[in-house]
Amino acid sequence: MVSNRVLVDRLRDVVGQQVVVDPEVIASYTTDWTRRFEGRSVAVVRPGSTEEVAGVVTVCRELGVVLVPQGGNTGLVGGGVPLNDEVVLSLRRLRTLDPVDAIAGQVTAGAGIVLSELQRAASASGWGYGVDLASRDSATVGGMVATNAGGTHVLRYGDTRAQLIGLEAVLGTGSVISHLGGLVKDNTGYHLPGLICGSEGTLAVVTAARLRLIPSMPCRTVAVLAFMTVSEALDASAMLRRSLPALEACELFLLPGLELVCSVVGMVSPFSGRHPVYLLVEVADHADPTDALAEATNSLDHVIEVVVATDPGPRSELWRYREAHTDAINSLGPPHKLDVTLPLGLLAEFVDQVPDAVAAIAPAARTWLFGHVGDGNIHVNVSGLDPDDDRVDEEVLRMVGDFGGSISAEHGIGVAKRRWLHLSRTEDEIAAFRAIKRSLDPNGVLNPNVLLPAEEP
Repeated sequence: MVSNRVLVDRLRDVVGQQVVVDPEVIASYTTDWTRRFEGRSVAVVRPGSTEEVAGVVTVCRELGVVLVPQGGNTGLVGGGVPLNDEVVLSLRRLRTLDPVDAIAGQVTAGAGIVLSELQRAASASGWGYGVDLASRDSATVGGMVATNAGGTHVLRYGDTRAQLIGLEAVLGTGSVISHLGGLVKDNTGYHLPGLICGSEGTLAVVTAARLRLIPSMPCRTVAVLAFMTVSEALDASAMLRRSLPALEACELFLLPGLELVCSVVGMVSPFSGRHPVYLLVEVADHADPTDALAEATNSLDHVIEVVVATDPGPRSELWRYREAHTDAINSLGPPHKLDVTLPLGLLAEFVDQVPDAVAAIAPAARTWLFGHVGDGNIHVNVSGLDPDDDRVDEEVLRMVGDFGGSISAEHGIGVAKRRWLHLSRTEDEIAAFRAIKRSLDPNGVLNPNVLLPAEEP
């Protein structure tokens, strides 16, 4: 086994002094955002270019050292932290952001650019970007590509893979692939960007991405609708999707979550009464969409109460009731986070059954449910569990499999779900995944302990 001194010296030959060995500094890279997953590492290496990333991968391949690529460290499934003593490959210094190509409606961004920077650059050029997340001020382009991030606007614009026109990345061999020309039509073989997107750093290290932009929608209206049941809210969501072409987001949360947010953040409920279920909707267009939203809302059955905001400040306040769920739940201790997708016709039944299923295993635990119901994505968060107690995880994910859903909608598999990948993928699919991994990363240098289940000895 190579000594730490040799490893650090070889890495410094590539990136100079951008190799962190101070344990106190390293600590900020070794715990994931939920605080459920915590590891350790001998070093954090911070390359500043694609060439330096390739050099780092080559050194580690030669020395038999494995890497965990890391962006903003906003992951929620333990996929970006060194749980098996890996070296952390931080991509935050890859900060190139090219001028927006206003004719093509595209931009090339380095892996270390955070989402809010990308959004501002697009807006300044009269465009927008189709993916939005609550972690917009810390989530990086590289991390979003690696996990195929979704967020609140998948309903209208699709996930990160749908925005990806081209990619630059370093394979596990140290080879660089670069296809950033921006051609929308290019049928010249395998679509490597689509393959690498969502691979969680197991096939390649993303260093830059060519991204599709969307038309800017300056006129926005947000409404929160209250219902008695999840089924009624989902029926309303379906009606709104059919009747509102300008619908950009459709988010579900429940009374316990709203009350937790209000308690932790210091907000007051926008409603006059306590209602069991809430649906937040946002419409965006070139002209004021408020009347269209009002007409569609008035046609809905079972709406108890509605709150509407058209100005930026009040809109942000309404969004905060939904987006603050994650921070509020984290204030209770490290949660078990299970983001899943269900067939829309079964989503209400699943949401109704999950709390009882959790309580049967862990009576003292609390279940928090919210999510992007326009695309079938519900976030199951459970607080009050030991971080290593995965009995609830297994029960919920098996329920998802029984309902015909996916055990990961947008957070990825990471470490947290790798043993249950078979619930969503067949043996033949997993074998194909392994074959691709061996081809692009033959020595297992890149994030070998995530996504794919451990093989039998």
